Amino acid sequence: MRIRKLTEKNLIQAIRENFSQKMEDLLLGIGDDAAVIEAGGKKFAITKDLLIEDYHFRASLNPPYFLGRKSLSVNLSDIAAMGGRGKYALLGLSFPASISKQWVEDFFSGFESAAKEYGVALIGGDISEAKKIMISVSVLGEVKNIITRRGAQPGDEIFVSGTLGNAKAGMILLEKKHKLGREESVDFLLMAFLDPVPQLGLGEALAQESLASAMIDISDGLSVDLHHLCEESGCGAELELRKIPISEQLFVSHKKAHDFALHGGEDYQLLFTVSPQKLKSVLELRERFVVTSIGRMIPGKRIYIIDKKGKRKLVKEMGYQHFSKLRKT
Repeated sequence: MRIRKLTEKNLIQAIRENFSQKMEDLLLGIGDDAAVIEAGGKKFAITKDLLIEDYHFRASLNPPYFLGRKSLSVNLSDIAAMGGRGKYALLGLSFPASISKQWVEDFFSGFESAAKEYGVALIGGDISEAKKIMISVSVLGEVKNIITRRGAQPGDEIFVSGTLGNAKAGMILLEKKHKLGREESVDFLLMAFLDPVPQLGLGEALAQESLASAMIDISDGLSVDLHHLCEESGCGAELELRKIPISEQLFVSHKKAHDFALHGGEDYQLLFTVSPQKLKSVLELRERFVVTSIGRMIPGKRIYIIDKKGKRKLVKEMGYQHFSKLRKT
């Protein structure tokens, strides 16, 4: 396998090119939020995610209970992006021998609470000693109508769920030693980072009537994940800065609220596109879900944003990207 540059994108592309076997029961392989297989007349989405100490979280800042919840929730967000519902989970967990018994109990209490909340059964996994905490979760979910990253067309409207940028602000507050329970607005931002909510209900609703033409969850940041969706769909996008939804808590507390919303990452909201023919049905979902139109898909490959002054600018991928600090050789 040959890798042009050691970046996350290039590595995934090289793996995708070398492991592109076609199998009769494989409906969707590498390149989306989850793979999809067919078995027994049903479709199943399968995903895996890693959380590594000092890269994705700090043990000194992240309470183990919420870390347990988050380790499952971020995988369920991938399932939501496919229009599915999680059913089964496998957990791989490694930690130093010096870790406290209380930490382990709290972590599993958090994982269990999320599993019960979202109707997921933990059915196996592996536990090992290591120098740092590493959490690997795989989730298998059932999906009826698959929504991929590939179906967007020029003219489709771009939507996001919820509000964006809160998790980035919450992470910064944690780094500044803010704690839960002292101020309601601060708690809102802290919880956005510590305990994200996978948008399973919305994902299923969009898939039920095939309302979304393409979809992805926002894990690395709106700017990065929109690029992923555009690459797979083969078109560009135009966003309007004033339309990007920002919570009052973020807007009041941070001057860079729009930067956080564009590039912050770890929001685990859904980013999806809708054809003009199905726009009315999606707007009706606002009775149950918070969804906002923020732009449109356009011909070409570039992504633009119209700023507050009405100027059209190129959007760069500035969210989180693995290996971005390594020397490219």
